[in-house]
Amino acid sequence: MIVTLLFTILPSILIMLYIIFSDRFREPFLNIIYAFILGFIIIIPAGYLNYFFIFSQQNPERLVFIAGFTEEIIKFITLFFFLKGMDAFNEHMDSIVYATLLSLGFATLENFDYVFFLNQDISSLAIAILRAFTAIPLHASCGIIMGYFFGLFVFKKSKINLILSLVIPIAVHSFYNSISGTIYLYIFIIMVIIYAISLHRKVARSQKLKMFEQENY
Repeated sequence: MIVTLLFTILPSILIMLYIIFSDRFREPFLNIIYAFILGFIIIIPAGYLNYFFIFSQQNPERLVFIAGFTEEIIKFITLFFFLKGMDAFNEHMDSIVYATLLSLGFATLENFDYVFFLNQDISSLAIAILRAFTAIPLHASCGIIMGYFFGLFVFKKSKINLILSLVIPIAVHSFYNSISGTIYLYIFIIMVIIYAISLHRKVARSQKLKMFEQENY
């Protein structure tokens, strides 16, 4: 039970800590908690939408890709209306931090649901281990991608990036769901993780340069 619980929550915590401490201009603690808890809360409307559009329909297994739309749209709306307006949301890395925390809050609670309540034929530990290397990194990567392009919209005033901040995570998440259960899933998730890391490092390098300039001028 303890091992299962660790695999259920530890991946989210580790990714969250990495994202938080990679920010050279650290976010307020209460803001971090707020963003993470918002991720918990939005799983409720996402669950209702997924039930209506997917699980209440005939052949729901053919409609699982729709979850990529419902979940990422709700995350996007929350980021836009509940997080963007905070005083501490004042640089590009902040957008990545808050979007990722939001996604990880969502993923953590969803993970509990899958591991302890929804599985029937597979052990809880097996599901927790599988999702630790698939679903959790997927949600985190979508958060980074959304945050990267959303930050370009906010701080570069580029409207096309507002569209990309929603469209790309939807496309990634929906395609992930559509190939779930196949060997292609593992190849795809590796590609997505690499892409998300590259975006995060790009902003981290920019932030490092900004910090250097502030210290020397």
